[in-house]
Amino acid sequence: MLEVAAAAGLALAFLIVVMALGWVVQARAGNPAWADAFWTFGVGIAGVVAALAPFEALPGVAERQWLIAALCALWSLRLGLHIVARVRRHGPDARYVEMQETAGGGFQRQMLGFMLIQAPVGAVLAAAILIAAHAPGPLGLTDLAAVAVLVIGLAGEGVADAQLARFKADPNNKGGVCDVGLWGISRHPNYLFEWVAWLAYPLAALGFGLDAPWVWLSLGAPVLMYLLLTRVSGVPPLERAMLASRGDAYRAYQRRVPAFLPFPRPGGSP
Repeated sequence: MLEVAAAAGLALAFLIVVMALGWVVQARAGNPAWADAFWTFGVGIAGVVAALAPFEALPGVAERQWLIAALCALWSLRLGLHIVARVRRHGPDARYVEMQETAGGGFQRQMLGFMLIQAPVGAVLAAAILIAAHAPGPLGLTDLAAVAVLVIGLAGEGVADAQLARFKADPNNKGGVCDVGLWGISRHPNYLFEWVAWLAYPLAALGFGLDAPWVWLSLGAPVLMYLLLTRVSGVPPLERAMLASRGDAYRAYQRRVPAFLPFPRPGGSP
């Protein structure tokens, strides 16, 4: 346990440096959305290193280590390159615009805190990747399930991003609310499938057996991502920004489509 805690501590230190550098870059560029790219690539690097590093307490097998490292790298590259392309084309998204308008002159101070607090989040995710990569025993059905879940998550997120991009590219949709495809069953399908991808690591960690504490510790990744996406930095600020810019059209969308999981709440509340 101490060895894993030490690895998480090293990941935390690395991510603090990455996010501090990202804060400098986004401030000089005048585009806070670069924060997302630094976090994604930073977590990807930390996760790959954690997956491949040797640990006496968790010897694991090389095949699983390389598999989990590849899954982590695939996630980081897909999302990171998408973010970079989006930032270069469109600038900050609605979440950061709302933060800037709310914080005013104190925005960069707030932004520094916002970016640094993401370092411990990334350390928790890296720890879950480490645990999954070092599960004992040969590759099996749980590893296949982990691959399938992560691929589904990445594919779903990619489809949602593409659908939104096509909607925005149509001049007839200017000022409208995207409710086509996956956006017709969840108001934030990109966040939903991002969360799905993080379910892969507890599945791979099942190699330890359900009675092992490592399996339950690996659940920290999807649980933390769910809370962040639905309660903190994902859905809430974007919903506020969309209500401010789309008004009644977005309120009607909220009444029709659930916010995250594609199951309407009783009474049809958003």
